[in-house]
Amino acid sequence: MSARRLLLERALPLSILGLSLVSVPLLMFSPQGLARLEGLTEERARTEQEISRMSKEIEALRAEVQRIKDDPTAVERVARDELGLVRRTELVFQFRD
Repeated sequence: MSARRLLLERALPLSILGLSLVSVPLLMFSPQGLARLEGLTEERARTEQEISRMSKEIEALRAEVQRIKDDPTAVERVARDELGLVRRTELVFQFRD
């Protein structure tokens, strides 16, 4: 084997190892390292909680839509409570402060 090739076979792995020993800790403790990873982990947990909350809300809304489709009294309740509608035979009294 030539001396140059022998030097490359030994020096190259050692230089890569040395570079790794220096750069890995620097990258880990830099602002884009472990601190960022921790922040992203917390953000992911918050996002998963928000997804869970919204999924439950969607299911509740779907159930309400189904009740409105199936139950005439539910339709009347929504019309009265949310739209302020009354029957023709009812009298409405408004009191002002």
